[in-house]
Amino acid sequence: MQFNPIETFHQEAEELLDEIEQSALSLAAGEGGEEIVNRLFRAFHTIKGSGAMCGLDEVAAFTHHVESLLVRVREGEIPVSPQLTDLVLRSKDQIKTLLGGEASGSEDSSEALVAAIEEFVGLAAPCKGKPTTAPEPQVAECNRSAQHPWLIRFRPSPNLLACGGNPAALLRELRKLGPADVTVHTDEVPDLDAIQPDRCYLWWTITLQTAADENAIRDVFIFVEDGSQLEIERVEDASAGTAITALDSPQASAPRSVITRQKALAKETTVRVPSERLDRLVNLVGELVMNQSRLAQAAAHSGASELANPVQELERLVAELRDDVLGIRMLPIGTLFGRFHRLVHDLSAELGKEAELVTEGAETELDKSILDQLGEPLVHCLRNCLDHAIEPPAERAASGKPRRATIRLSAVHTGSDVVVSVEDDGRGIDRDAVRAKAVERQLIAADASLSDRDIFNLILLPGFSTAKQVTNVSGRGVGMDAVKRQIDLLHGGLSLASEPGKGTRISINLPLTLAIIDGLLVEIGRDQFIVPMSAVTENVELLAAQRARNNGRNVIAVRGELVPYIDLRKTFSIESQAPAIEKIIIVQHEEHRVGLVVDRVLRTHQTVIQSLGKFFRDIEVVSGATIMGDGRVALILDTPAVVRFVDRQCRADSMGEQRPIG
Repeated sequence: MQFNPIETFHQEAEELLDEIEQSALSLAAGEGGEEIVNRLFRAFHTIKGSGAMCGLDEVAAFTHHVESLLVRVREGEIPVSPQLTDLVLRSKDQIKTLLGGEASGSEDSSEALVAAIEEFVGLAAPCKGKPTTAPEPQVAECNRSAQHPWLIRFRPSPNLLACGGNPAALLRELRKLGPADVTVHTDEVPDLDAIQPDRCYLWWTITLQTAADENAIRDVFIFVEDGSQLEIERVEDASAGTAITALDSPQASAPRSVITRQKALAKETTVRVPSERLDRLVNLVGELVMNQSRLAQAAAHSGASELANPVQELERLVAELRDDVLGIRMLPIGTLFGRFHRLVHDLSAELGKEAELVTEGAETELDKSILDQLGEPLVHCLRNCLDHAIEPPAERAASGKPRRATIRLSAVHTGSDVVVSVEDDGRGIDRDAVRAKAVERQLIAADASLSDRDIFNLILLPGFSTAKQVTNVSGRGVGMDAVKRQIDLLHGGLSLASEPGKGTRISINLPLTLAIIDGLLVEIGRDQFIVPMSAVTENVELLAAQRARNNGRNVIAVRGELVPYIDLRKTFSIESQAPAIEKIIIVQHEEHRVGLVVDRVLRTHQTVIQSLGKFFRDIEVVSGATIMGDGRVALILDTPAVVRFVDRQCRADSMGEQRPIG
């Protein structure tokens, strides 16, 4: 694939913009102080420099004004304030708009933001003798008397020239900070016939007189610091000459105060790969897993002993390859959580509420394909929390709560699943209001007896909302319904819990991956099915005599507990004779255990999930299919969907209706 510098810049800029947003929100929360300001400056400075190198002059020109603002903040001329944070966040959004090629003329156009920045800077009191116009980003001096000497030793990476670096341009930029005396060292230059024209053999010692701080000096070398040796020391005027001699001496050790960074030696090497290539790799590994399974079955049927060890070794290698490839697709969920701090910040201000987002378990990993589809459901959950659950500050104070609400977004591994929770300390779900709305819409009878879980599940119905008026945030009844629909597509589960006056908790159970799963291969008649192992708790036998003793009720006693079961032969209308001894696969569904009756349990099976195609996409009881070693197709059961379907079917039968599988 041909190298595209513009595409690479866009990828790096996206990461830097995320860093800017997180840093600005941390600054608004009173965290970090000077360190956060320096981080913001470096991010904007990198975007400006890289944008200019890529010919994106509009991005570079706009970022220059933000950079100038942050220079004043770094020098202490402008204090950190909510207005500053707002300008930084708006500037981040504007840069993202410019990078996206969207039409200017939006509400936050570059011109309007530049005017707002200049107005904000004009309100700050300039230091004595300093012009009121915005200075150059690197120049930070009020008068010549504030200058002091710095000793700089710059030994670039030998690959600097091959990577497009220009030492002369760096030295010219450094001279913008003040007068500089530059000494070049040629002791490492080889003989003429050994010189490689794309390698840098020179290094420099610079004496710089400037009022700028170390960060401003280091920013000059920000694009070439990786792999290079950079030493910066502030010295007293009287000792400048002595310090230069000591610094230039190869035998002399660097002073303890000298900061040396060789990031390339310590930084883990990473490679950017297009997601399409990664998806293709996963598909190829899936096909390899299926063919390995077919080979193992063929070797077993042939009875050839010489094939046993090679097939077993191949199975081990394929399993390792599968785990490694799936591991590449796994990303920490913190990459998703980080987006929501800005959402809570902006929406709280819009609704006139005070709320803080706390994230936990950011290191928990999920498949990238799941992360990409999880963002929208979590946005709906957070918006509902802020609009419905969180009370206004005055109401919270009157009830003895802190004025600032806490929304907790967490992720944790539970077995082979990940549970993502959104929890608030708000007013909780008003059960009476939910029930009254359901009766009004004729979803339930006025005298219906419902548990808390049944009442909470009403909120997940399409079009259901208890909001008294439609706003920009909620009231149209599409929020939680959309969440439930999206989680179902991810083969996950959604549950609600709430306590009046104390808050609400939304729990989302998700599989680790949608590509390859471990399943339990079962058989009904001549048909084979896969039950995901993540849902299976145990297997028990079902005798014909046990069916007779229960008078037709589909329940079985398992260690003193009555467990209801579903007869899959009857549910799927499979025409075959049931064996005398059947098997019940007991699975966990929400807080209950449910059994699935099958003829035989064959073995565990490493299952590559294949889509059923658009013609069968409306069949909800299966999540996909897989190809077995003998070429047959086995359907992968979606156990929560099977339980929901049978529940609806029972309700329909009690009303004299008939519904097809789907």
